[in-house]
Amino acid sequence: MAAEILATAGHSVTIYDHMPAPARKFLLAGRGGLNLTHSEPLDAFLERYGEAQGFLEPAIRAFPPDALIAWAHGLGIETFVGSSGRVFPKQMKASPLLRAWLRRLEQLGVKLVTRSEWQGFDGTPTILALGGASWPQLGSDARWLPHFAEKGIAVHPFKPANSRFLVHWSPVFRQKFAGTPVKNIALTYAGKRVRGELMISQEGIEGGAIYAVSKGLREKPGHPLVIDFRPDLTEEVLAQRLAKPRGKDSLSNYLRKAAALSPVAINLLRETGTTPDAKGIKAMPLKLERPAGITRAISSAGGVALEELDAHFQLNKAPLTYCVGEMLDWEAPTGGYLLQACFSTAVWAARHLASQLKSG
Repeated sequence: MAAEILATAGHSVTIYDHMPAPARKFLLAGRGGLNLTHSEPLDAFLERYGEAQGFLEPAIRAFPPDALIAWAHGLGIETFVGSSGRVFPKQMKASPLLRAWLRRLEQLGVKLVTRSEWQGFDGTPTILALGGASWPQLGSDARWLPHFAEKGIAVHPFKPANSRFLVHWSPVFRQKFAGTPVKNIALTYAGKRVRGELMISQEGIEGGAIYAVSKGLREKPGHPLVIDFRPDLTEEVLAQRLAKPRGKDSLSNYLRKAAALSPVAINLLRETGTTPDAKGIKAMPLKLERPAGITRAISSAGGVALEELDAHFQLNKAPLTYCVGEMLDWEAPTGGYLLQACFSTAVWAARHLASQLKSG
């Protein structure tokens, strides 16, 4: 994205990628449909970045979701807004967009050099998009850290973000329900409540709802994760429904009919030893162990300390060298916020570098 901005401004640009082919992690994101951005109002959108909102806001306002959607349309990629407000390409994958994008870059004269690793600061005007530390086999292997340490540039340790959390399931539950979604629930952790869904995995739980509270889970361990299986009903209304006679129904059938619980929800109550009454259904505690490893996390927290950069993501200790994307110290939940910030920081830095080169 930075290369496109600079080349469009008339500059000679080379992209160096140490992988055999470009955009490996971008293609991985496409496996889930390629959630480019989100359609919610911009002020609400910006709040998703938490503590980093003030730092990222100028860049995102300068290249907001509408601009990203228009950019995709300019590549011939139609988009649609899903039921959750997320924005996807109609083809629901990354490869057509990437092919069109690479053709445009080639037409702009951008050179692509693969299997070429960044060796450190040399004063050449550079935009670094070296990634964080998740999915290292796709390129984000953080091998750039020693060069930053040598330059005295502070980098906060990488941690898993938007990751699975481990749960010690019984063998029977794991075998029966791994890969099963738990839909239309609410999670509460350390005072934060979110709506969404979970996915039961072999090792624990993952999915949008758990990602939305993953920062609190990671940084404030020890609180119970509380699941509300019927967030649209009050405990009182649910209790009235459960007061109906059970008759000859098994407990599972009774809970399915009276409380509209799915088989996985019923078995989660059983797995955790929670009484299947209105209180338990509205507030089932689940004991989590720890985040799964960073290598399979969707994204990573940590990165180049924000105080090491100016307002345009230029390094204070290396003029005309910029850092963008996931190598910066910010995090956001899934939902289009990750890709949007990566694109916006690249555009913001590239526009500034282009202006610096023009005035220089």
